[in-house]
Amino acid sequence: MSWLLGNRSAHRSGIITVLDVGSSKVCCIIAKLLPHESGRALPHRTHRIKVIGIGHQKSQGMKSGVVVDLDRAEQAIRLAVDSAERMAGLTIDSLIVNVSAGRLKSETASATIKLGRYEVAKADITRVLLAGARQALRAEREVVHSLAVGFSLDQERGIRDPRGMVGEALGVDMHVLTADAVPLRNLELCVNRAHLSVERMVATPYASGLAALVDDEAEMGAACIDMGGGTTTMSVFVDGKFVHADALPMGGHHVTMDLARGLSTRLEDAERLKVMHGSALPASAADDRDVVAIQPMGEDGEQALQVPRSVMTRIVRARIEEILELVRDRLNRSGYGSLVGRRVVLTGGASQLTGLPEAARRLLGRNVRLGRPLGVAGLPEAAKGPAFAAPVGLLIYPQVAEFEGRAVNRGGIFTRATGTGGRFQRVGQWLRDSF
Repeated sequence: MSWLLGNRSAHRSGIITVLDVGSSKVCCIIAKLLPHESGRALPHRTHRIKVIGIGHQKSQGMKSGVVVDLDRAEQAIRLAVDSAERMAGLTIDSLIVNVSAGRLKSETASATIKLGRYEVAKADITRVLLAGARQALRAEREVVHSLAVGFSLDQERGIRDPRGMVGEALGVDMHVLTADAVPLRNLELCVNRAHLSVERMVATPYASGLAALVDDEAEMGAACIDMGGGTTTMSVFVDGKFVHADALPMGGHHVTMDLARGLSTRLEDAERLKVMHGSALPASAADDRDVVAIQPMGEDGEQALQVPRSVMTRIVRARIEEILELVRDRLNRSGYGSLVGRRVVLTGGASQLTGLPEAARRLLGRNVRLGRPLGVAGLPEAAKGPAFAAPVGLLIYPQVAEFEGRAVNRGGIFTRATGTGGRFQRVGQWLRDSF
């Protein structure tokens, strides 16, 4: 389904439901879209977002963003959705879902269609987006996003909105984001087994950037790094547009695993130690003197070991530095490193590790701040941190997805290749009418 938002005034309210299926948590949010008062709408924000229901559960059956156990993943989704429904006092049947697995890959594409000196209509934009998105199709890959970066009319480039203009040929430069088809289909299957349908899949890095970046950062050029439990994703925004994404199958859970192995303790104890005592800062003399009690793996009656905090710090730093160095290399290879400049925003649950912004400044060589979800009312205090950037970004997505084509299947029709539809088209029509 394509969220092509018209320029009509907004006078109507509506309900939107999103599902964040991560490696550490599953979160469902139901929100109401309320029209902004005249003259108070932000760029691309015609509606205010008010959360009316939220539910989250510990993730089950997921590893690095990939479904590895259908039954357990389905159960976690059911519980999260049920909690949100009970809080909101309504029943939902379809939702927008994020995706971070499937070896996300960004490509650029260009396409041109003939106009014959007629005005550019919405159908012309749909045709040129389809022509560009087709170029990115590969065997066993699916198009997650096909976004117009800029339009051209004849030889004039840099046009943001060509509708109503006249020319011989309409061209488009596109950012096309693709992913492996199998992880996407299995994620959708999990949702379908919970008697829900997927209206749209949105890349996690795109959603996180929408929630955590302020307008000036996105306009001037910035990178958003979302460090989750099983994956670390990166998005680049330039001139207010999403132009690049990448993903690494490593995150906060890998730090926990390193601690569990290095200290021979249970995973739940390692997670607690990471949260309470873990740090990405260099070990100090005080860390050598401070000791932490660690329960060894095995019988509960065993005596706790006394381990210097510096031992934990070295284990944590090694993995964090590996992740940040990979992010730095991927960002430099993307070709957008210079356009990003010195602006980097960290978000995601794993970004809350003590000292992580300082470590990122040192390794990335850029200004780094911790990003929290912006522009949404009604979130409980526990959901206002970096860990909830992705689900909040999913709520913002429908308002900003202007000039985006739906995923393209092998038959060349704009639709999800795995096939849910129907109500999403009606919701899209409502958005076009009311936005």
